[in-house]
Amino acid sequence: MALTNEKLVIVGAAGMIGSNMVQTALMMGLTTDICLYDVFSPEGVAEEMRQSGFGDVRITATTNAEEAFTNAKYIISSGGAPRKEGMTREDLLKGNCEIAEGLGMDIKKYCPDVKHVIIIFNPADLTGLVTLLYSGLKPNQVTTLAALDTTRLQSALAKKFGVLRSEITGCATYGGHGEQMAVFGSHVEVAGRKLTDIIGTPEFPIEEWEQMKTDVTQGGANIIKLRGRSSFQSPAYLSVEMIRSVMGGEKFTFPVGTYVCNEKYNHIMMAMDTVLDENGATYKVPQGTPEENAKLDASYKHLCHMRDELVELNIVPPISEWNKINPNL
Repeated sequence: MALTNEKLVIVGAAGMIGSNMVQTALMMGLTTDICLYDVFSPEGVAEEMRQSGFGDVRITATTNAEEAFTNAKYIISSGGAPRKEGMTREDLLKGNCEIAEGLGMDIKKYCPDVKHVIIIFNPADLTGLVTLLYSGLKPNQVTTLAALDTTRLQSALAKKFGVLRSEITGCATYGGHGEQMAVFGSHVEVAGRKLTDIIGTPEFPIEEWEQMKTDVTQGGANIIKLRGRSSFQSPAYLSVEMIRSVMGGEKFTFPVGTYVCNEKYNHIMMAMDTVLDENGATYKVPQGTPEENAKLDASYKHLCHMRDELVELNIVPPISEWNKINPNL
């Protein structure tokens, strides 16, 4: 039995991430109504999914925004330009944020009562922020894929120590989804042992830990080197797990990018200590060592710099005018 009968729209469904999201959502039995939307026809993906034998579900495909978004209650968008070898996430800033602006406007026009939107195309912190601004939605209704950085850290530690991923607890990366992210290790345990007690020993020299943190921040670039293309299976799976949580499935507790506006971090989308469930995203500011907290502050400043670039590019107005576009901000 499906979690819901409400409409889920997969944006960018003709691409590798999008088509994997469609298949994952169908395999999880999330809803009886899935719409595939892309500027390039996603009909081939839809037809193959129909031929896979999924039963009680209506699968539609369209290149028309009005048809796709009308009556949508949940949206996952991978509908931006992909990252190529040699590129950083930030290299995609202008073009993908213009796409995010259009997406936000389509949401406001065709499905203002949508319940939740997940943005995964890079640079996700900024594309998510732009989508939120122009959609008119509440801050807890738009989140971005930041969990992939945390699962990369968890995976690296599990491989290092030869344990199951489930035996690595307390993993988290916060701030921006990019090479400026803050990797927190102070709360990590490895099969019941505190990571801080292991770092600096012959088992795990400090230099090896520092290299691991660097490798985690460059995890996407490494996938491009290994596969010849950007990640698609891991972001697809995690983003569908995120939408599953707001549909009524198990809570999603890996960090996600969420809108933050408090006394320290203002008018920004960044990964916090979050919980994602039927009520959307709730967050608290993570606390680590002084060094980790400083790294988070530096990541925030980097995100602010990119946000200010969007103002200079006339993609978003000055922050003082955001409330005129979206009264929830």
